[in-house]
Amino acid sequence: MTATPSAVRPPPWYARPAARQWACAAAPEHVLTFHAGLPDYRMTPLVELPALADELGVGRTFVKDESCRLGLPAFKALGASWAVARVLAARAGLTGPLTLDAVKAAAAAHPATLVTATDGNHGRAVARMAALLGLPAQVFVPEVIAPGAAAAIAAEGATTTTVAGSYDDAVSQACRFAAGQPHAELVQDTAWPGYEEIPSRIVEGYATLLLEVDAQLHDADVTRPDLVVVPIGVGSLAQAVVTHYRSRGVDRPAAVLGVEPDTAACVLHSLIAGELRSVTTGATIMAGLNCGTPSSLGWPYLRAGLDAAVAVTDDAAARAVTDLGQLGLSSGPSGAAALAGARAVLTGPSSEGRRAELDVGAESVVVLLSTEGRADH
Repeated sequence: MTATPSAVRPPPWYARPAARQWACAAAPEHVLTFHAGLPDYRMTPLVELPALADELGVGRTFVKDESCRLGLPAFKALGASWAVARVLAARAGLTGPLTLDAVKAAAAAHPATLVTATDGNHGRAVARMAALLGLPAQVFVPEVIAPGAAAAIAAEGATTTTVAGSYDDAVSQACRFAAGQPHAELVQDTAWPGYEEIPSRIVEGYATLLLEVDAQLHDADVTRPDLVVVPIGVGSLAQAVVTHYRSRGVDRPAAVLGVEPDTAACVLHSLIAGELRSVTTGATIMAGLNCGTPSSLGWPYLRAGLDAAVAVTDDAAARAVTDLGQLGLSSGPSGAAALAGARAVLTGPSSEGRRAELDVGAESVVVLLSTEGRADH
């Protein structure tokens, strides 16, 4: 499926309005307490941008700015830190709410090498957590990763290995490495049959972001959002968003829109097919979303609870980066994909029908999750 600019014809699109009737259990609430005890924790900004509300034809638009999360330029630190903490707690037999001091003690008593594959931000977050706990980290990166991203991971103290091929190829090599090393723990943010426990902890970690949004909207006199737009790679953050808004027990829950590159729209293709599918990925500036296979853990949540998905072009993402920058927000292409997706769905040809399927009108509140900052900021 090839995307073309929304000004020419409607974008690649899937919608399932019945998703808002689906419900699931909530994420553990003590995740936020753990994160609040980490160095550099602060609530990331939720910025209201009236100019975007006017453009999108809605009442209010907010952008969750994840350009500095726990000292790193992306939201990934939330999932990585919580998953690593849970892994080490399990190794040490810890139970109950976790603290950083308890996790440090567990790491000292039961050391492990943390292993992962990444296209950038997740690997750096795992490396940062390893350094905080005094543990080694081995990170596998695909050859298409930006040189600056690979260098940033190495600067955290991790050993990096470049893998010929795609992100999925890097994941495969990380798995083989971890399986062959004593005291190695694979901390991967995608799941497959037989490997779902740690990815589930990563998803739980993202609950902090959404609990912050709840509090910040309350401070802005907003009861709840009408539409939340989330970039999708393998689907872990989207799973967390669906979990959050499908476990609230409210009469009119938020609609959730997922956004992917048109060159790596594995979730969109899976939703259209009605079953989990892999796609061959191509080059994209949305490097953090350049994933060919949805997480097996996230897929049931996305199939049942995601209202809509759309694929956007690199040009649309680049324009969103520029426009958010002019409004004072640092957002990389993967994070700015949320704005590109909102534009593709809420404006342009056939947008009236798409808006109706999402129940978005002139008074609606839209939240865009900008998941990363610009690499040159």
